[in-house]
Parts: sequence; structure tokens; C-alpha cells
Amino acid sequence: MPFTHRERVRFGDLDAMRHLNNVVFLRYFETARIAYLRVLAPEHDPSHPEADTFGLIFAECHIAYRSPVYFDEEVAIGCRVGEVKRSAFRIDFTMHVGDRLAAEGYGWLVGFDYEAQTSARLPEGLRGRLDEEAAQQS
Repeated sequence: MPFTHRERVRFGDLDAMRHLNNVVFLRYFETARIAYLRVLAPEHDPSHPEADTFGLIFAECHIAYRSPVYFDEEVAIGCRVGEVKRSAFRIDFTMHVGDRLAAEGYGWLVGFDYEAQTSARLPEGLRGRLDEEAAQQS
């Protein structure tokens, strides 16, 4: 994976069975995805909203849980650009603890026009960067 984000499992991230709660896997993937997009598309950084109406909506997510994760383990979340379409693109994820695969999955981000409240084509500059990133990974 071309981008890696690391998290340390906190006690509050555990479920009643004392391993990482399934919801927190998604939160870790989200944190890694946002950090990755800050590199790929700094103009769409959620902490610096643009004046225009275009944004990215996380529309779909799939996670396959492969092994439990426990308190105080360090997880490495890898991200890469998958398929790029006219108005959407896929981000692939993996989560490892050392060499152990803990989870893998993907999510789709869709361009969105907040003014019209409808999906929107990805801007050419963003789409070009995503296509380049996807090509480098294949």
C-alpha cells in the first residue's frame, strides 16, 4: 500500500469481548482515508472546507474481519486508490498488526454537489491525480 497510517489501540476502543470493536475498525479506516486524501487532494481537506459546493461523500464500505486486535497493539492501516470512475473512486484498505492481517476492505467516495444535492463529476485535476495514483499501484 502506498500510504500507511498508524493507530495504537486504546482501552475505550475495545468491546465486551476485550478486542477491537467492529465499529472502531471503520473509524481507523476513516482516519487513514482522510489522512491519505489530505495528501492526494489537499483542496478537499475536511478541516479547510472550500468556498465552492463540491465535496466527496463516503457512500459505501465493505470490511472483511480477518483476526482480532487487542489493547495496546499498534495497527498499520494501508490505503490505495482502486478503480476511478467519472464521479466516484474506490479506496482499498488493509489493517495489519505486525505481519498479521486484521482486516481488509474498500470504500467508494462519490463527488457531490452540495448546492444541487446530487452526485457530481470529479474535477479533472483530482481525477488526473487519482488516475496517476491508481496507475502507479498496478
